[in-house]
Amino acid sequence: MTSKQRVVVIGGGLAGLRLAARLGGDAEVTVLGEEPHIPYNRVLLAEVLAGRYAPEVIALPAPGPVLRRGVRAVRVDRADRTVHCDDGAALGYDTLVLATGSNPVLPPLRGLFEPGGRELPNGVHAFRTMDDCLALSATVRPGVRAVVIGGGLLGVSAARALAARGAQVVLAQQSERLMERQLDAAASALLATHLTELGIEIHTECRVRGLTTTSAAPHPASGEGARKVTGAELADGYRLDAEVVVLACGVRPRTGLAQAAGLEVRKGIVVDDRLRTGDPRVHAIGDCAEHAGQVYGLAGAALEQADALAATLTGSSAQYTGTRALTRLTLGGAADPFDLAAFGETTPRPGDDVVRLADATRGTYRTVVVRGDRLVGGVLLGELSTVGALARGWADDEDLNSLFHLLTDDGGH
Repeated sequence: MTSKQRVVVIGGGLAGLRLAARLGGDAEVTVLGEEPHIPYNRVLLAEVLAGRYAPEVIALPAPGPVLRRGVRAVRVDRADRTVHCDDGAALGYDTLVLATGSNPVLPPLRGLFEPGGRELPNGVHAFRTMDDCLALSATVRPGVRAVVIGGGLLGVSAARALAARGAQVVLAQQSERLMERQLDAAASALLATHLTELGIEIHTECRVRGLTTTSAAPHPASGEGARKVTGAELADGYRLDAEVVVLACGVRPRTGLAQAAGLEVRKGIVVDDRLRTGDPRVHAIGDCAEHAGQVYGLAGAALEQADALAATLTGSSAQYTGTRALTRLTLGGAADPFDLAAFGETTPRPGDDVVRLADATRGTYRTVVVRGDRLVGGVLLGELSTVGALARGWADDEDLNSLFHLLTDDGGH
């Protein structure tokens, strides 16, 4: 890339800002951030909801004048190489980067929307943005009845944060165990025990089919009544009382701009090993990008893709070959921490070996899946002093003999 080419980045999250920082003065960069807030680390929103961090604590490093906050891109004209924005601006580009992230999945629940409407009832919240977090924080008080729908990483984090604020929390998970994508059955059971000890009521193999609401008196100006959630109805007919409902049912890549611009979209915006779409002047990174059939949806992958694209745009011939993702989660504060990490394939295939170590006294659990002489995945709970080295060995395909001592390392105890 020649110096001072115009690079427009749509998306002011981790991926977009990392790319802008890596390009530095090598390009004339403009980042369009739809949210009005100072950029923040979305991974830490649960800590804000729990009251452990103020919003400003999770702010990302300021990118300076390259970021335009509160501006939404509404159309990409690839023929003219122009991005049109909702404030009327039209930005020309030499290189366009789509870092549009993802949207929360809103499940098809009866009562979620009125016919023809798109307004959620009062008390019903997604948990994806700072606005979601602040709105939830404003409604949560000790004793409030809250139902979290979804027992994945996001749902578990939200439930733990609400419990830390004193809410009476019910966690409803449709599949048979919590965080099934990351944890094996034994680790998931330990997680469920931890959450139960915090007062969280857990229902697995439980499908929420609808919400019950009540309507307030019509607003004097609009004539419209404000609906408020009162409960969640389960498929078996049981009803959970709820003043707050959190929708944590996963996320979906934001691909609308790319589709409207005629770019290939499958699960995400399809990119090659140089993170290019079918248009060589348009790239995609982060939660919206699909590389080699994979949409990662994880911060680590977003950062690696931003770094790889920055190298490409500044003349490197290196290619992005995918991310070996590590999921790490800390639940609770200093008084009751619960640390877990998972990487690779945590469910063994036929013929795989499994090494498992558990120490009920220390509250630690470690299991790894071995295929031949290679480590292919693992789950660690409690003592995580060795997880970084194990994950690096897994990512680098090191021989198992060089990693085995890390399994039995007691973290210095």
